[in-house]
Amino acid sequence: MTYQEALDFLYPLHRFGIKPGLDRVRSLLDLAGSPQKRLGLVVHIAGTNGKGSVAAALASIFQAAGKKCALYTSPHLVDFTERIRINGCQIPRERVAYYCSLLNDSILENHATFFEATTAIAFAWFADEGVDVSIIETGMGGRLDATNVVDSDYALITTIALDHTDWLGETLALIAAEKAAIIKPKSKVFTAVTEPEAFRAIEQMAEECNAPLFVAGKDSSCQFTSVEPGMVEFELTTAFRHYSALKAPLTGLFHSSTLSLAVMVAEHAGIAPEYIAAGLEGLLQTGYRARLERIGTHPALFLDVSHNPDGMRATVNTLCLFRHRYRRMHVLLGLASDKDARAIIRELLRLDGTFVLVNIPSERSVPAETLGSLCIEEGGEAKVCTTGREGLAYLLEKADADDVILVTGSFYLAGDLLAAET
Repeated sequence: MTYQEALDFLYPLHRFGIKPGLDRVRSLLDLAGSPQKRLGLVVHIAGTNGKGSVAAALASIFQAAGKKCALYTSPHLVDFTERIRINGCQIPRERVAYYCSLLNDSILENHATFFEATTAIAFAWFADEGVDVSIIETGMGGRLDATNVVDSDYALITTIALDHTDWLGETLALIAAEKAAIIKPKSKVFTAVTEPEAFRAIEQMAEECNAPLFVAGKDSSCQFTSVEPGMVEFELTTAFRHYSALKAPLTGLFHSSTLSLAVMVAEHAGIAPEYIAAGLEGLLQTGYRARLERIGTHPALFLDVSHNPDGMRATVNTLCLFRHRYRRMHVLLGLASDKDARAIIRELLRLDGTFVLVNIPSERSVPAETLGSLCIEEGGEAKVCTTGREGLAYLLEKADADDVILVTGSFYLAGDLLAAET
């Protein structure tokens, strides 16, 4: 296969949808020589929000410490290879084609999903490259997520909120239990979850696995000293050390828990303070993008992928910190059909701005007209455009130099706009 032929084979696997279970991915991995057993130190990350942030921070820290570090995240923004990286470098396209050719028959025979096939490709490359550390982000949930074939040294659960309720359950306790199933008997467990109902499910799984449990905010304390668009400075105290003048190229107070988790895990893994500091500051080298990322000025243009009410609340709270610096705020919003659109719009209305509603480039897009109607019902000012690119062009023409444009709601939307830049 060529790379394009591999993509033409992989993307239609979306037709199999989401099929929880581990049998199919295990069959693929068996064919590839059980690479999930050769991933070095394994950090497995689940949670509703914050997975990408803590994964990128940890990958950067381990890399700064001289480790050959694999990073598996999803979804990608522009190119498939973004999902699978070693020391910040994306998997070569010819390796995607090679592994896809190797697994082709088994993928078809097992009716494997896109995510299962991608997971097998990632693990095979990581193992063949002899990585020292693997940072693995779950796709959805945990218990039956394709990545849960690994035996983690560190199991991280970032946050728990109501999302993917059709698959994970309609209560925080049920969702937490699904995600806590990444905890294995030899895992060290780190979480930022504090809500009692959700925390109890995590605590119970840790107890069943006799796995030590560490909690950000309880076993650590984070204090921000400066918060600017694109950079935070903070101090962090753990049970073992006080870190001062740490910096990370992130936007928002809500990163305190994920930054705390990253430092706590790295410290437990024996990474020296100077490498922790260097790794946090170089976090963007991992390919981390579109998490309230400022990609333009005059007007300020922020690109964000928040797509549930909790994530959007954090985004809005952060922008409210800087609201006094700008004249008007404009929101470009597109959402997938499994999201709580009304609750997300209600959060965004706190910005007291105008809305442009668009379709995302996915068959699961909520029609822009539907979003426009919801926005008007909630008391917002709405304009409907067909595509994100059309909507952004409209806003760039309308906005003044001292305005803000927030593009948010979907990886698909962010990726399409980034692709337009290249």
